[in-house]
Amino acid sequence: MIEQLLNENYLNQDKIEGLLSDLFVKGIDYADLYFQHSIAESWFLEEGIVKSGTYNISHGVGARAVKAEQTGFAYSDDLNIDAIQKAVDFAKGISKNQAAQKIQTLQSIPYVAKYNGLSPLDSLNSAEKVDLLKRIDNIARKEPKVKQVSASLSGAYTEVLIVSTDGVYQKDYRPMVRISVSVIVEHEGRIESASSGGGGRYDYRYFIDHNFAEVYAQEAIRQALVALEAQDAPAGKLPVILGPGWPGVLLHEAIGHGLEGDFNRKGTSVFTGKIGEQVASEKCTIVDNGTLANRRGSLTVDDEGTQTQNTTLIENGILKGYMFDKMNAKLMGVEPTGNGRRESYAHIPMPRMTNTYMLNGEDTLEEMIASVDDGLYAVNFDGGQVDITSGKFVFSANEAYLIKNGKITTPVKGATLIGSGDEALKKISMVANDLKLDSGVGVCGKDGQSVPVGVGQPSLKIDELTVGGTQV
Repeated sequence: MIEQLLNENYLNQDKIEGLLSDLFVKGIDYADLYFQHSIAESWFLEEGIVKSGTYNISHGVGARAVKAEQTGFAYSDDLNIDAIQKAVDFAKGISKNQAAQKIQTLQSIPYVAKYNGLSPLDSLNSAEKVDLLKRIDNIARKEPKVKQVSASLSGAYTEVLIVSTDGVYQKDYRPMVRISVSVIVEHEGRIESASSGGGGRYDYRYFIDHNFAEVYAQEAIRQALVALEAQDAPAGKLPVILGPGWPGVLLHEAIGHGLEGDFNRKGTSVFTGKIGEQVASEKCTIVDNGTLANRRGSLTVDDEGTQTQNTTLIENGILKGYMFDKMNAKLMGVEPTGNGRRESYAHIPMPRMTNTYMLNGEDTLEEMIASVDDGLYAVNFDGGQVDITSGKFVFSANEAYLIKNGKITTPVKGATLIGSGDEALKKISMVANDLKLDSGVGVCGKDGQSVPVGVGQPSLKIDELTVGGTQV
């Protein structure tokens, strides 16, 4: 569709190059145009009935001019050349000198795609989409304690064209699908809820081929039934073992954001100026990898046309590097890492994570549990907050268990993990060999923008964290 829209508006490569050249006036270090066309749909099931659905089409172009730390930006949801010219004129206004500069020769590089560039919305017809949601509902209601079920199916397909003064002329075709399941259970007057889901850069048949309707429904039920048995969590300083997979969201928030290039260029991260220093236990190696096939956080190219890569952030506890977009990379004298991301054509790019996770260690979960006399085993998280400057975080565990005398015992509720990212890293004493990535539900917010991301980790042991609970 992006090609069709450009053709309908008489925007061939020569005219696009002319607009870019007009944007790149003297005094501007770098400029780009970001064309986007997106379609998205969602289907919602409640009380066994698909009660609502949405379908949305959007398109537009963002024009950006960069001068040192300054950015001129404007966007248009009209692809008429006159409307784009107005956006260009506004963006380049950060330079008083309006004389033209020469841009590099535009070229498209045939990078290996990380996903099938076809629209997932066409992979099932409407009746099949409804049947998939009803199947989830039927599976969940087989559990007698389940009183309410809700489920959603969503898909999106985005086509982009990125054109920049450093010679980029790059297209990308990005699918995304997701299922979410929530259940409410009741037993002897006690009510609890839980949710599950997953997805990635697939089409809808991914859920059918892998029987994920049953997998997600059963996982939501399992978590809800555990919550029915949970007791109040203790409070105090305890050894904490984090389970594999989704608990990597703690790494994402408490550590990952602090390794984004803009925070370090501005000197506002707890990790600023620490390249080459020991910032974590030698057990820890953490990467940001945008190249994983079909993962939610993966991209063939980022939103500046840079090929994504597997960036080692921390290796055996040593800080190796940060994540960069083009602007922050240039200002810090390094190469971009393929982490320039934006929510849409109406937003400016900034350094953002893709799939951020810790690599396997050599320990086992069983060894970790056996090493703890009195502690907490945290399996799933609701979410949390972090202060980038100090690294301090607070996370809520929605599934956790007490560890007593080297054994997993009672499930607990209301447990919060409180600490500092850099301090917690140094207290990791064991890392297992059971690395898992999340199921494909991650959404990251930063400066008002949301982008899809992935997280993951193996099981790991933190020797001491402050646990906030309801028992003292």
